[in-house]
Parts: sequence; structure tokens; C-alpha cells
Amino acid sequence: MVQFLHLFGAVKEHNDPRWLPSVPAFKADAAGSFQFILQMHKDRSYFMPKRSIMVRILLASALFWGVGSLHALTLEDVKAMAVGSSESRLQALAKAASDPNEKTLAFIQALADDIVKVAGDQVLIVKDDKAFDPVSGESVPLPDNAEDVINNNLMRGELDNALAALQLFSPNEALRKAAIKTLTGDNDEARLPLIEKAYAAEAVPQLKAQLGTLRAAILLSSSDKGKRLQAAALLADSGDPSTKTVLIERLAQESDPEVKTALVASLRKVEAALAWGDKIAAIFSGISLGSILLLVALGLAITYGLMGVINMAHGELMMIGAYATYVVQGLFQKYLPGAFDWYLLAAVPVAFFASAMMGAALERGVIRFLYGRPLETLLATWGISLMLQQMVRSIFGAQNVGVENPVWMSGGVQLMGNLSLPYNRLVIIGFAIAVLLAVAWLISRTRLGLFVRGVTQNRPIAACMGVNTARVDTYAFALGSGIAGLAGCALSQVGNVGPDLGQGYIVDSFMVVVLGGVGQLAGTVYAAMGLGILNKFLEGWTGAVLAKIAVLILIIIFIQKRPQGIFAMKGRSAEA
Repeated sequence: MVQFLHLFGAVKEHNDPRWLPSVPAFKADAAGSFQFILQMHKDRSYFMPKRSIMVRILLASALFWGVGSLHALTLEDVKAMAVGSSESRLQALAKAASDPNEKTLAFIQALADDIVKVAGDQVLIVKDDKAFDPVSGESVPLPDNAEDVINNNLMRGELDNALAALQLFSPNEALRKAAIKTLTGDNDEARLPLIEKAYAAEAVPQLKAQLGTLRAAILLSSSDKGKRLQAAALLADSGDPSTKTVLIERLAQESDPEVKTALVASLRKVEAALAWGDKIAAIFSGISLGSILLLVALGLAITYGLMGVINMAHGELMMIGAYATYVVQGLFQKYLPGAFDWYLLAAVPVAFFASAMMGAALERGVIRFLYGRPLETLLATWGISLMLQQMVRSIFGAQNVGVENPVWMSGGVQLMGNLSLPYNRLVIIGFAIAVLLAVAWLISRTRLGLFVRGVTQNRPIAACMGVNTARVDTYAFALGSGIAGLAGCALSQVGNVGPDLGQGYIVDSFMVVVLGGVGQLAGTVYAAMGLGILNKFLEGWTGAVLAKIAVLILIIIFIQKRPQGIFAMKGRSAEA
């Protein structure tokens, strides 16, 4: 009775019964009344007055709901869906799908999965070489002469649509979302009552909006001019990219001038909304890229900006942080599978200390002998980067390894039809801000930061004041390397982890440091965000390759005009 009340409410809501067609014949029995309801959804040729439609719906529904046997799946229903001409099978499928029970749904799914066989008068579902009666659900012997039920493309399409329509009422949000996607583009007006019922029951705003768009798209194909005008008005508020396609297709078919005008107005409004969505998406992508560049460049701002060391192995230190994250993931999968969603919290300090220890060893073993000799430092660190890449290949293999996102980083926030903000990108932006604040506090508010700034500005005087400059160099280089490890940990959540991971960011990170101003953390932030946003906007106009070239040219021009970068270094070292 609930389904009838929804149908009755839909008719009442429209205040125009002509949207619900009729048939010329009406049988005053339960089966005939049931068939009448089905035909009302399909037949487009007959219309009747409001009172006549209401009376027939009430009578048909009362007769139908008074006969409980029609709810159950019968052998006749099963045979009708499995055997016969395509037209008769489609009619039987529509009848079964209009008010299914659990067994009906299971049988329709079995037909879609091609696991239904026929042997004489028997129709069987076969799973793992075992046969089951679709009506009783009991196991039965599989006859030797059983033949597969063959579904043509038309039948397959209707099976998929029938399953999708039934899944609109699933308690699983993912199934409802997939069902809406399947039904998109199927503008059969017979599905309108079912979609309206699902629209009324849907509680998720995003899915409700998609159902509303689907409903309007069906109304747009109606023969009723009023419905088409109503649909055009409804679709004007949609920010879904598919709506633009629907409006363009309908505009090409429409002949009524008034409806055409409404469609053009709706199309312009939708295009304007999509344009704003694209702009906001480009800005967000730029901020996301800028946050990654910031994480990579922060460590380099210390090792190169404060210490003057051209470290070509900085990308490989970032790679070590990414592989440390991969190792922690594997340990959690093996020993703490129940806490896997929190492995990333443990991976952050591990990635930092793994890269910091490698950086400290690099500084103590090689770089401390090369201070003041930039060319030799560049060549030595480039050779070390090749050695680190080969070490990783020997331990983990040459292929990329997969690092999974925790559940709380999966998915995203859907703000508009063409604008989604992934959770992993949002987390990385927040993580970059947290690392930036921590580094700024460390440099400006701690004893180590004071020593680093003192040694950077005047090493001889700092040594005379009792500062152990060699130890400060090691600490500072380890800090910059550890921040690179944090960047690798973050990058593992948005891309593949492989031996060449650092090669794609080392040049960009140097450009960020030089553009921002050597030794200036604020300049590093401005340069990273500026390059990220500029790069994404240029990509939309020129493509990824030309965008990189254009950004490089702009940086060269900027450095020619302002060699000190966005922010010039202050103090005596700047005057020297």
C-alpha cells in the first residue's frame, strides 16, 4: 500500500493527471488491474480526465494489494522473464520489477549475471555447478539438457536499468549513487514515478540533487510543453556537467520557440555555474600543488637558503621519507591490521627521522668537507643521489610501490557538480601549514634556531661566542633533510612511490627557493603558492608541457629584474 500512496502523491503533486497515461481497456480483477498499472507507465497514446484516472488507480491498487499472492515470485513469472520473445520477456521484467520481493531481485540479478539456465519447464539459477530453484530457493539436481538463457543487448540494458531502479532504495549510499549513474541518460518516462519516490525518500543532498536532475531530464523529453518548460527551469539550477549535455541535445530537437528560449536561458546559467566551478577547481589544484612544493622547498630553504649548500640529493631524501611510509604501512598490515587506518600517524615521525639520519650522515661524511665550494658540492650530491636511487632499487625493486590512503583520507567534499575537494589533498594542505608553522617557530623561537641564524649571518663571530658551528651545521642539515622526508610522506598519499620520485620536484623546489628569496621562509611560501596556482591556470590554456615552459620563462625574467627574489635577505650578509 505504501507504493500506491507514493504514486497517488506524485499525481497530486503534479496537479495534472495527463502525465500518467492510460489504456482503453480495464479489467476489474487483480491481475488485470496490475497489468493496467504497468501499461499506464508505458502507453503514451491515451489520456483521460483527472477523476477517471484517480478512480482507476484507486480500484486497481485496492484489487492489487488485496491479493497477496501477486507479491510472491511464481514459476510463471520466472519463465516469462527467461523464455520467449524479447518483447514478452521485457513486459514480464517490467511487471516483476514494479513490485519486487527479495527473490525477484535475486532472480533479476541472476539474469544480469548470466547464471540462469532452462531445462524444459524448469528455470534454474546455477552457482558453482549447483542448481537452485529461483522460486523456493532450494537446491535441485542440474539436468544434463539445461541450456543457458541468452540475453540480447536490449535485454541486458533493461536488466541493468531495472536493477539500478531497484537499487535507488538501497540503504547503501554507494549502491544508490551507482544506480543514479546507470539511469542517467535513460529518459524513459515510465520510470518517473519510481524516481520521484526515490527523490522524496533520499536524505543525502548530493544524491537528491542528482535525482532531481534525472527527474528533470525525463520531463524534458515529455510531449507536454508545460513539463518541458518546468524541466528547463529545474535544470537551470543544476551544476552537474551532464546537465549541459542534456540541454544541448534537447535544444537540437526542440521545435517550440518558447521552450527553446527557456532551454537557451537554462544552458547559459548552467555554463556560468560550471565556469565558476572550473575556476575554483583550478585555484584549489594550484593551492594543492603549491602546498606540495612548499613541503619540498622548506627543507631546501634550510640546506640551501640558510647554509648555502646546493644539495642535488634533496629529492632522494624525500624519496626515503616516502619509502619509510611504505615500510610502516607494511608493518601495520602484517602486525596491526586492526589499526591500519592510523598507520600514517606513525609514518610521519618515522619518515622524518629516516631522512634526517640520512641527511646527518651525508653532512658529516661528505658535505662538511665541501663548504664554500658550490661546484664540488653540486657534483658530489648529484653522485650521492644516483647511489641512493640504486640502493632503493636493490632493496625494494625498480617498480613503483603502492601506498594506500587511510579510510579517513578517502573520498572528498562535493561542492559543485564539477568541483570536488579530495580529502587527501585537503589533509596535505593542512599538513603543509602545520609543518610551516613548526619550522617558523623552530627557527625564530628556539635555541637551535638562534644558533642557525647566528652561524648563517656570521660564522666566525658565532664561533667566538662559543657556538659549536660544526654541530649546528649537522643539526640544520638534518632538519632540512627531515622536512624533505615529511614531503615524501605526504607525496606518497597522492601518487606512486618509486626510485625516481624526487627527480620530478628537485628543479621546481630550487625555483621556489630562488624566487622567494634565499633564506626567506615567507618568500618560500609566496613563491610555492604563486607557482602552483600560476601553473594550474596556464595548464588550462596551454597544456602541461607548455605551462612548465611558460612558468620557467617568467621566473627567468623575474630573476633578471630582481635577483634577490621576492624578499631580500636582511642583515650584514646582504651587504657583503
